Amino acid sequence: VYKKSSPQVEKRCTFEKNLRAEGLMLEKEPSLTNNDIMFVKVHAPWDTLCKYAEQMNIRMPFRFHLRCRQIKSWLPRNPMKLDKEALPDLEESDWRVHMCCYSFTINNRETFFSNSTRSRILHHVLQRTKYEEGKLKMGINRLLGNNTYEAAFPPHEGGYKSRHPIKTHGAQNHRHLLYERWARWGIWYKYQPLDLIRRYFGEKIGLYFAWLGWYTGMLIPAALVGVFVFLYGLFTMDSSQVSKEICEANTTIMCPMCEETCEPWTLSDSCVYAKVTHLFDNGGTVFFAIFMAIWATVFLEFWKRRRAELTYDWDLIDWEEEEEELRPQFEAKYSGVERVNPISGKPEPFQPFTDKLSRLMVSVSGIFFMISLVLTAVFAVVVFRLIAMEKFASFRWYFVKKNWQFATSGTGVCINFMIIMSLNVVYEKVAYLLTNLEHPRTESEWENSFSLKMFLFQFVNLNSSTFYIAFFLGRFAGRPGKYNKLFNRWRLEECHPSGCLIDLCLQMGVIMFFKQIWNNFMELGYPLLQNWWSRRKMKKVGGGGQNVENKAQLPQWDKDWNLQPMNAHGLVDEYLEMVLQFGFTTIFVAAFPLAPLLALLNNIIEIRLDAYKFVTQWRRPMPARATDIGIWHGILEGIGVLAVITNAFVIAITSDYIPRFVYAFKYGPCVDKGHHHEDECLRGYMNSSLSVFDMWETKNSSQFRYCRYRDYRAPPWSSVPYEFTLQFWHVLAARLAFIIVFEHLVYGIKSFIAYLIPDMPKDLCDRMRREKYLMQEMMYEAELEHLQKERKKNGGRYHHEWP
Repeated sequence: VYKKSSPQVEKRCTFEKNLRAEGLMLEKEPSLTNNDIMFVKVHAPWDTLCKYAEQMNIRMPFRFHLRCRQIKSWLPRNPMKLDKEALPDLEESDWRVHMCCYSFTINNRETFFSNSTRSRILHHVLQRTKYEEGKLKMGINRLLGNNTYEAAFPPHEGGYKSRHPIKTHGAQNHRHLLYERWARWGIWYKYQPLDLIRRYFGEKIGLYFAWLGWYTGMLIPAALVGVFVFLYGLFTMDSSQVSKEICEANTTIMCPMCEETCEPWTLSDSCVYAKVTHLFDNGGTVFFAIFMAIWATVFLEFWKRRRAELTYDWDLIDWEEEEEELRPQFEAKYSGVERVNPISGKPEPFQPFTDKLSRLMVSVSGIFFMISLVLTAVFAVVVFRLIAMEKFASFRWYFVKKNWQFATSGTGVCINFMIIMSLNVVYEKVAYLLTNLEHPRTESEWENSFSLKMFLFQFVNLNSSTFYIAFFLGRFAGRPGKYNKLFNRWRLEECHPSGCLIDLCLQMGVIMFFKQIWNNFMELGYPLLQNWWSRRKMKKVGGGGQNVENKAQLPQWDKDWNLQPMNAHGLVDEYLEMVLQFGFTTIFVAAFPLAPLLALLNNIIEIRLDAYKFVTQWRRPMPARATDIGIWHGILEGIGVLAVITNAFVIAITSDYIPRFVYAFKYGPCVDKGHHHEDECLRGYMNSSLSVFDMWETKNSSQFRYCRYRDYRAPPWSSVPYEFTLQFWHVLAARLAFIIVFEHLVYGIKSFIAYLIPDMPKDLCDRMRREKYLMQEMMYEAELEHLQKERKKNGGRYHHEWP
């Protein structure tokens, strides 16, 4: 697509002339919706397709082998599978295709090359055709960069809707079939037709949806276990000994939670708070943390096996990425410095090491600056919480005053969420700027560098406040009479007597819930609004005075031009959203067992939303090949390792599991009395975990002299008032021991499971060896047949000269 008013006429004419010289046929047609737009339709004849298929080593079928017939089972049909008649033209479903790059079996020239394969061949030609006389003055990407052309895309195969039902009249085209059997919301519970996705959009997009579907399916057991853990906390909430003691503590006076306006309060006032805390801080927390760490390993290991099966079925086992062409920006920047490419043997622009290092240092400095900006935003939220704490504690409304901790945490989380979403917009622009500043050599290097920056930025942005609540909130508050204050004015926030885990849970729940809603709205709402605006403009009078109000009369390329192009970053945004969600699902899952359930529900919507977007709202992206999900696999493995560490610290430091455990086995009523019920062993736990402070020391005018606070310190009447007790050191030692044991145990289990699960299934290895054997046998038979023909041709005489 180009504008008639574009000044780059000479480059365009040279480029199109060279395309014709390569054997392509060009056809120009004006747009019916814009007088300034001209379309160039590029056709590839059969001979041209075959020539470039051989140059690109595209592997095509040379023999079909029918699979074994399936035996009818007495089991009911799996409702998640698509009906076989729903995909009538997918030969991959019924045939195993042996592939080779030099011998073809051609039954039908029209269907021999799939649509995505033809597009890939054409893109190969477009990328290597010159537009100026010069060594590297070639490629459609460079022409798009200098505005010679406005866009270049393969058109969709037709409309995605039909007046007639697909069951009775069949699919009009592959796009219609994809919409009916994949992108339609009514079949959200069905498996995805990956072969059809791969054939229409290419292997790279097919692998993304395969990974997304695999991740969603693996979330089902994690969500079920998380719900069971939550239900266990729900059913034991009223019978919990700790909750009972807090709810019955009508005479336990707690120290004021703020300096100026707060008064001493009764521990029983936080009864509801304690019960809600028990939902997420109970005996199932440790089990679920271990389960999710193992689950992350199993997910990644089995994905490797699934990927191996897909790369075999899609014939990507022996595929290697072609030598990528240089980015136009890289060529323009370093056109004066050349060296010989060790692969192609041709001279090409080269980035000196000193220049590369200096640009990398600037980029790293930019990353640290943005991370510092995040930490500054977190500090601002902390200051807000300290101010809001005093305001809510002295609020006129009794409901807010009574639940001031919920009000403080809730407003803090909401403000933090707004800051996160605002900074995300800034991060994308900064990451784009820093990546371009590095001048990556190829598009894949640019994509990997940009992906890593976006992940680092958004991961720190999303999780920095969560780390603060998990590991710093209430740790440095001090004690009554000697509180630590920020700027000598605001007293640092304390944890609730029942622990800080509920604050962490609230932080995760709000951010995860609202972020997923916002992302889904933006993914679907933004393209819909833009396409609606395009359709509105199309209702106006088009070129030549013809009314084009009926969109069905438009040619397909004109319809696609008015759709939205795929994101400039490709699949980066799609992967980034899911990888960040994976981090939320695993890193702090001990504090929020419902995270896998929220992720599962979101992903069920996400699959169909992405499918609907690709099929109906976006132009058809250029099909590309890939064998894996790229840099994201390494990031997922890193998140899995980090999840073990953070969950160990959450249970040991944030949760009250360790203090309860130490009390039950060292200080509780069950010591030296044999095994008893857990609740019996925790009797007196709250009294043991609260220390005493003499308020008269601070000249407090309250009617109460003594108040309690959360800590393990000696009472004011002891010989060493307010010093740490022996129980404090026992709890500290138990926390450190738990972290070490937990990490070593889980890492050991993860490593053992990874060792047990091979990256490639045994039956797949056998099939690959069998196929290799058959190919060698067929080559031997073909050579023998050739020799026999030569012998007959020579009248029975045969002469062979051994080397």
